[in-house]
Amino acid sequence: MKEYWDCRFAEGGEIWGEYPSSTAYHALELFQKNGVKSIFVPGAGYGRNSRLFSSYNFHVAGIEISDIAYNIAKIFDPKSDIQSGTVFDMALINERFDALYCFNVLHLFKKQDRDLLVKLCENIVNPNGFLFFTVFSDTEESYGKGKEIEPNTYESKPGRSVHYFSEDELLRIFEGFIIHRIGIVDEKENHGKLGDHIHNLRYIFAQKKQ
Repeated sequence: MKEYWDCRFAEGGEIWGEYPSSTAYHALELFQKNGVKSIFVPGAGYGRNSRLFSSYNFHVAGIEISDIAYNIAKIFDPKSDIQSGTVFDMALINERFDALYCFNVLHLFKKQDRDLLVKLCENIVNPNGFLFFTVFSDTEESYGKGKEIEPNTYESKPGRSVHYFSEDELLRIFEGFIIHRIGIVDEKENHGKLGDHIHNLRYIFAQKKQ
């Protein structure tokens, strides 16, 4: 996976542009309403989402697997403490946070690793802490394309598998949490020469039980 993302960022640099995801603004509003002061961002990329949070003076930290994206993030979002490593290296981080924002990372793994990642995200937030996740939905145009390697998981590109979530599955994964909001949102992206396209993302806003 590291090789895949290094190639993507080497070829495209700031591949999603300079602006944060629309879901980051949604999460920002929810975090502000709930008194959040610190946020962790797994799979931080080059910092386009973390920069939104740090610009509002949250204490923001994160982790990113691609060395190229990590080096861009140090310039793009110098206020956030982005570390180099995989999301599973979160287990080595001793600090705990009021909230976590995880954009389009969970669906990149097979079931065993998805379950582990959710557990690590739960562990890194404080008791009663908040988690905001976005994932690909089973209404995505690309759903069902490529080699199926697990139920609803397809190798859409060499070196990158994608899992497509139904609402029921997302609720099952977070059944041990307090679910405040769950829904689906159209996320517009532009990849330069490839032009604009729309992703159908599921999101969930959950709270860790004390």
